[in-house]
Amino acid sequence: MEDILDTYALPYDPTIPLVCMDERPFQLLDDVIKPLPMKPGYPQREDYEYERKGSCCIFVFTEPLKGWRHIEAVERRTRIDWAHQVEQLLTVYYPEAHKVRLVMDNLNTHTIGSLYQAFPAEKARSLAKRLEIHYTPKHGSWLNIAEIELSVVTRQCFNKRIPCINALNDTLSAWEKSRNHSTKHVDWHFSSSDARVKLKYLYPNL
Repeated sequence: MEDILDTYALPYDPTIPLVCMDERPFQLLDDVIKPLPMKPGYPQREDYEYERKGSCCIFVFTEPLKGWRHIEAVERRTRIDWAHQVEQLLTVYYPEAHKVRLVMDNLNTHTIGSLYQAFPAEKARSLAKRLEIHYTPKHGSWLNIAEIELSVVTRQCFNKRIPCINALNDTLSAWEKSRNHSTKHVDWHFSSSDARVKLKYLYPNL
């Protein structure tokens, strides 16, 4: 826990940006009966019945000190999918960064080995050398700032049924553009010294 909190306390360094990553499954749903549109004095009305259209996975990356995030839905959440998301992070969004400090949970797909499974060894090694990975502790996913971004997009975008991954990505892309334009930041205050007082029960008794 203190490793994550100390990492959050580091000053901003554009050559070694701090990026938080998280993912979540998403259920695609369609209407069986077309909703009745809004009209003066009446909200849109939709029937309770829906049709399942499968599922997908949403990946989110956010640099909290810069107020930047990228979010995308893909069909699966395998090691290969995670590896390609990390490749995109390093080569598209941070090509000039010496290293990226990556905060994420310790899901079994979130490993350097996934890069070697997805890419030739030489490329996997070049990507791995540019990562400084910090895992949130077990039962400590609340320490991951990317969870806050997922909570925000859930509240702001998922109050309606979305029938396909293309429609979902259109929604996510519009949300990402708007939120990045407004440079919304997460104002994180909880520190290691706070944890030693407020979460003293989690520390071993010596």
